[in-house]
Amino acid sequence: MTVTRLEIRPRYEGANVGTWIGFKHLNYLVEEAVLEHLRRSGIRATDLYHDHGLCVDLVDIDTRILSALRIDDLATAEVTVAEPGTLTFTVVIRPNADPGAPKAVSAKVKVSLRHDPRGGAGEIPAELRPYTVARLGEQDKSVQVPDGADPLDVLTGGRNAFAWKWRIPYFYCHFTERMQMSGYLRIMEEVVDLFLADRGVSVKRLLDEQGWIPAVPHSRITLLDEALMEEELYTVLTVEDVFKRLTYTSRMDCYVLRDGLLVPTATGRITHGYAELSGRSEWGLVSFDDRLSAALSGASR
Repeated sequence: MTVTRLEIRPRYEGANVGTWIGFKHLNYLVEEAVLEHLRRSGIRATDLYHDHGLCVDLVDIDTRILSALRIDDLATAEVTVAEPGTLTFTVVIRPNADPGAPKAVSAKVKVSLRHDPRGGAGEIPAELRPYTVARLGEQDKSVQVPDGADPLDVLTGGRNAFAWKWRIPYFYCHFTERMQMSGYLRIMEEVVDLFLADRGVSVKRLLDEQGWIPAVPHSRITLLDEALMEEELYTVLTVEDVFKRLTYTSRMDCYVLRDGLLVPTATGRITHGYAELSGRSEWGLVSFDDRLSAALSGASR
């Protein structure tokens, strides 16, 4: 099957401010659409695991948010094979069933089938072998931690960055032990929240004082290696670019510490702007004021 169309509705949990659905839950819709496409194509995650020990893993998700979705929108998702002979897909989500309606979300997703010997022992079908891997990711260069040094200092030294260490719980994982893509989406959202609070411009502060809410036009996450349940994840957010006081782009890098080396497990970028909260209407970006600009540049520290 090369194209799948389905109706899809945002989850209530994603309406954190007003009735708008946040970027994380829009990415969840993209993930749900891809999984449904695989089901209709005869590649069900349950059967793959129990019959052949194959785990369906999203390893790259690149999403552009073009307009807002709200709690009660019954959207339509269209999933298309992006490159024949691959498990790479494009996903378009529109706010209603009209195929001519403007796009709300446009994404590109790559899937890998990770073999797990603890799953089913059946032979892997020949048609699935090209997509099967023994380990996820193509790891970048590891970072050496000098004796006695704090890994957080090593990762942020001399950069406009914020770092955070956190223990990976089981509920951010799947297939028994590995951090999954949706877990990294949650980490991306949380590290931005912690960064803004650290710089004195927390989400609540700007909401209370100026009626501003963060808006995300673009996000991307790529898995580089596997992070395991109960390992400590070191997450770094680095501000890379501020564009005309309207948006800023940050890079997220995630590592686990193994034998004195910080091993990268995921990387990504997220672009933020700010919108003024105002009823039902579509939001538009506001210009950063001096306080926010100074916080993003690191000048206020």
